[in-house]
Amino acid sequence: MSSLKLKWHKLTHWEYWPLWAIYYPLFPVWLYYSIRARSFFFFNAANPAMKNGGMAMESKMEIYKMIPQQYIPKTVFIGKNESPKPALEKILDADIGFPFIAKPDIGMKAFGVDKIHNKDEFKSYLKRTPSHFLVQELIPYTKEVGIFYVRMPGAEKGRVTGIVSKEFLSVIGDGTNTIEELIKKEYRSHLQLKTLEKKFGETLHTVLKEGEEFVLVPYGSHTRGAKFVDITHKLNDDLESVIDGICSQMKEFHYGRLDVLYHSFEELCQGKNFSVIEINGAGGEATHIYDPKHSLFFAWREIAKHWGYMNQVSILNHKKGHSYLSFKDGRAMLKAHEALESKLKVI
Repeated sequence: MSSLKLKWHKLTHWEYWPLWAIYYPLFPVWLYYSIRARSFFFFNAANPAMKNGGMAMESKMEIYKMIPQQYIPKTVFIGKNESPKPALEKILDADIGFPFIAKPDIGMKAFGVDKIHNKDEFKSYLKRTPSHFLVQELIPYTKEVGIFYVRMPGAEKGRVTGIVSKEFLSVIGDGTNTIEELIKKEYRSHLQLKTLEKKFGETLHTVLKEGEEFVLVPYGSHTRGAKFVDITHKLNDDLESVIDGICSQMKEFHYGRLDVLYHSFEELCQGKNFSVIEINGAGGEATHIYDPKHSLFFAWREIAKHWGYMNQVSILNHKKGHSYLSFKDGRAMLKAHEALESKLKVI
């Protein structure tokens, strides 16, 4: 399809808009909550055990240490200055084999996340990454959900406030068209073409057998083309109990989103065959808003509602002695976040 059609599709579907276009109109809402808390950077108190409350510049490795280890993938921290051989030995010693997932320790929007298949790809990733990163075993489950969780300080239990199913970006072969031609047939995949060309190269000229699926991005990132589907209606007491059981074991965790790979929804509700691949704190979005069926007004209502939860949590924790960020430290965090984003985009 033409570039004009792609641009028009992005313009008329708000899920593709830049974050500033979605969030700037809500500035008066944030200002209201800031006045209530008497701090513009009140979110620092939302999750006191996370740096900046989990809003930005927090270490994923430090968050993994907070999660009961039976619920997460095997994970290894690799320093940006480590040499390939000892780094790879560290990975193999942790019983992590190829292929595995590599991602920045401090990251955002799935920038720098990659599936590594062999030693050469690992050496290439190590060479081009600008920061410390994590290596995780590849979880065999192909279904992913994002589950938003809120627990008020002092409450016995928390609750789930939104669930999103993430459909990985993929194409299905027809026995005639190349992968590249199949990509160009759908807006969602065509918008990712430049990134996919860089990753797959000549592989995109392959013709798939009829019915054969080729996964283009093996994780549920909206910025990398995954389709988000709101399945909050599937929430039940069993699932809420499973999620609360995990989060209640984490030190002073009150607000955020769990990204979970799982085998089947029924087993997930039973607490079986799943893995928590990431937890986002104050900076985590209630990503069920990105379901294409939802309007921008629905998204704004959900964002404002969740900011309200975060505001309540932060105020209550502040009364217990947990601090907000100073204006100076808050600005420094935002500048560091912006600088890091620029670096990670080029990985």
